[in-house]
Amino acid sequence: MAEIATQLAQEQDRRRSNRAALRLSATMREAGRGRVGVRVIDMSTHGCRVEAASGVSAETWIWLSIAGLETQYCRVVWRCQEFAGLEFATPLADAVFERLLQDQKHLSENTISELRDIANRTHRLASKEKNAETETLVELSQKCAVEAVVEGLRLSEAKRDSGAS
Repeated sequence: MAEIATQLAQEQDRRRSNRAALRLSATMREAGRGRVGVRVIDMSTHGCRVEAASGVSAETWIWLSIAGLETQYCRVVWRCQEFAGLEFATPLADAVFERLLQDQKHLSENTISELRDIANRTHRLASKEKNAETETLVELSQKCAVEAVVEGLRLSEAKRDSGAS
């Protein structure tokens, strides 16, 4: 347990800003190609992680469209299986990021289930291969698992409290 906490602390030190788990539908488009649907699974002011069936290569520049935000010009920093890390060319304003977080404040049971599913899939993918890309998947797996447990507990407490009223 202490080893995981140390690893997460080191990961936070490496990041320019904290990431928050959320579930947003979006589209991404590479120059000269059509739009592809993706799911944003976590985000910070400097970038996000997406789950996308269609693959774009690392170091590719794309446009990411999320409802309620200006289209973001992004660089694909890493890609592993159906997951990719994107860095925004221009970081989001803190107020814009906070508004997105407020919109996603209370995750539904379905979203919690999706987080668990992502954690399981990324863990399986990372277990198959051991390389630099799978280290990212290991981190994603741990973060999704933690978020799913925390949100599941919050949701069950809210149901219990509303049942007691």
